[in-house]
Amino acid sequence: MSSTPTPAATPPAVPPALLLNLLGQLAFGLLAMTICLPSMQEWGSIFGVGQPAVQLTFSAYVLTYGALQLAYGPMSDRLGRRRVLLAGLAIAAAGSLGAALAPSLAWLVAARALQGAGAAAGMVVGRALVQDLFEGPQRTRVMAWIGMTMGLCPPLATLLGGQLHVHLGWRAGFVLMALLALLLWLAAWRGLPGPSKSARPPAGPWLTTMRSAYAQLLLRTPGFLPFVAILAMATATFYAFLGGAPVVLGRLGVGPAELGLYIMCVPMAYIGGNYLTTRLVQRHGERPMMAVGQAFTLAGIAAMLALGLAGWQHPLAFSLPLLLLGLGHGLLVPPALAGTVGLQPALAGAAAAVAGLAQQLCGAFGGYAVGLLPGQGVPPLGALMLALALAGALAQAALPRRTAR
Repeated sequence: MSSTPTPAATPPAVPPALLLNLLGQLAFGLLAMTICLPSMQEWGSIFGVGQPAVQLTFSAYVLTYGALQLAYGPMSDRLGRRRVLLAGLAIAAAGSLGAALAPSLAWLVAARALQGAGAAAGMVVGRALVQDLFEGPQRTRVMAWIGMTMGLCPPLATLLGGQLHVHLGWRAGFVLMALLALLLWLAAWRGLPGPSKSARPPAGPWLTTMRSAYAQLLLRTPGFLPFVAILAMATATFYAFLGGAPVVLGRLGVGPAELGLYIMCVPMAYIGGNYLTTRLVQRHGERPMMAVGQAFTLAGIAAMLALGLAGWQHPLAFSLPLLLLGLGHGLLVPPALAGTVGLQPALAGAAAAVAGLAQQLCGAFGGYAVGLLPGQGVPPLGALMLALALAGALAQAALPRRTAR
């Protein structure tokens, strides 16, 4: 009697309400970070200060948003995801309201720091909850939906913030974020699970527990550091593009009105890559998806660099090859995110915190390194991006075979 192969089991569908809840919690931090960017152009004149002082409002947010993730991660492993998330959203709401009422720039800087400190909980707890609630390829599919959402957040938030600024004033964006934090607080309270029944780190002094969690991940979990390095280098490559593209495109004759059209090539392709991941990961597996993603990433940057070295001085010669970069990152990042939180399920919060901080720090380095380049054309930027992407490929090659996903 002949037999036919049994097809791979289709994972159960993700409940739409739960998915929207998780996406909202994760997106809040990016929305809060970028919705006020259009208003920053006028804060100098409003408060009577220079632009370097205005930039402190952004730096204060990014600093607390990145640093507090290290505390929220182990805290959520120990105290429960929902409890920590609710506390973070309450802090973010207070910071948003404080920013909306700010009478001075110093007040605004402090309120932005408080806002970032609260918003950090959503990024860490959201990623950890994906580990708690989903398994295998389904987890990677959810990470891909998260990637699509994250790709849309900065441009949409900037557009919305600009309209609010023009029609309602600069404080309106912060009022909206305070209301959104309250809405997400209610959604987390009603729609997210309570304390997980899975194993937790043993009880003990808080600092000892946190130090033990990070030591377990960094020193005794094969594959964790390579996964984190893959994510960090992907972020650094993208931030280098964001930092250098306006200068390069300006030299190629692209003005402010058209700049966004060329820069959006990469985020839009990234969203497309994430969508492909949701469709293909169940069939092809996570490690092959990561390999293809790395190949596309390197090919796109190499093609852009080659055209620049050949003297093709046209904006499309710069931006179109980088469609492959965005597509490659869309295939690469979701499995890498799933890998960071999946190696030690009981320490998923701490793992998400390390990955988030590494992405912030390396992304900042990538953007800063653009200013150190010897020139402002395509070849110097392409060389920097290629070096960062190659570092990510080397990290992927270092993944132990038994932990590679």
